[in-house]
Amino acid sequence: MASSNKVFLAVIGTGGVGSHFLDQLLRLQSYYPHISLVLLSRSSKTLVAPSFDQPLQLSTWAQDLEKTTNRPFSPSQILSFLLSASSGSRVLVDNTSNQDIANAYPDFLRQGVSIVTPNKKAFSGDITLFRHLKAASHPQSPGGGLLYHESTVGAGLPIISTLNDLVTTGDKISKIEGVFSGTLSFLFNTFSPSASSGGGRKWSDIVKEAKEAGFTEPDPREDLNGLDVARKLVILARLSGVEVKETQSFPVESLIPGALEDESLSVEDFMAQLPAYDEEMEKVKQEAGREGKVVRYVGSLDVEKQELRVKMERFDRSHPIAGLKGSGNFVSFYTQRYGSDPLIVQGAGYVFPSDISAVHWGVPANSHTHSAGGAVTAMGVTADLIKILQRIS
Repeated sequence: MASSNKVFLAVIGTGGVGSHFLDQLLRLQSYYPHISLVLLSRSSKTLVAPSFDQPLQLSTWAQDLEKTTNRPFSPSQILSFLLSASSGSRVLVDNTSNQDIANAYPDFLRQGVSIVTPNKKAFSGDITLFRHLKAASHPQSPGGGLLYHESTVGAGLPIISTLNDLVTTGDKISKIEGVFSGTLSFLFNTFSPSASSGGGRKWSDIVKEAKEAGFTEPDPREDLNGLDVARKLVILARLSGVEVKETQSFPVESLIPGALEDESLSVEDFMAQLPAYDEEMEKVKQEAGREGKVVRYVGSLDVEKQELRVKMERFDRSHPIAGLKGSGNFVSFYTQRYGSDPLIVQGAGYVFPSDISAVHWGVPANSHTHSAGGAVTAMGVTADLIKILQRIS
């Protein structure tokens, strides 16, 4: 550990999640006065503290960032800047979904820089990168930085920490199943509510409402293709010891009608043509209703068989998943210790992808994004930072 108890933070991303995180960081300073924000970056510019003894002011970060003319730093420049501190600990907080930044994580970790992030790219993409992250971070690398990414799966829900606790204490995971997308949870809970036996609203109307409210990506197909759920399932599988190569390694049921998957089709045309396929979704709902069930979009991992799948499934109305409301997420851990009565993590699940833009680090892609989603995800990021502060203090 460094001789000084100072902790220097570099924060990338000031969009929906990033701005909420900075607000929370301001309050956190009253509990941890030794933390200093020394670098703040977004896609178009970077704000750097005058010196490590004169940190940036969290109360005026937005105005100060707007005024600066410094060009954006590359990941290597950010790392070099952090390493120029003569003492103290260093933490990178990445509130983006930028692949280039994710690719650089091992470099930061090898130099003892700890990382907190909701960026799924590093943990669900190339498995080689995932292996490098494990090898470069503590405890596999005694001198490596700490790595926390709770918000990559459940926003502010303790899903990853629960899984890690189960694994590291020697429990045997047999199965993980749940609703992992707040957006798709909202769509299905509205379309196929547990209190109704059928009828109700059209699928396309609900998708339109969700889009207009900012509950989906600007292009809803990015939610409906199921890949966000698949990425989260890959992360949980890898943390459970199942080395999934990529999201294409297992079946993922897309909710996009085949005729509308053409990437050249504009969002407007997609939304205009979606009502023509309402009958298909209505049929799925009615078939489930005749069995006394509802439809939910679920991801499941069979650890013993090393099988993953993401698809629509039917649940009895008495099942906890059937009773979800709003954007609720629900994850069941079936383990040797818990037997047939799984350990359950449940709660609000809105982590709107548009809050974390892969291209525009500082500007949410959807100006109508529901602010609670960013706040919940940022809480998960802040909680991870607190864990690092407690460990290095």
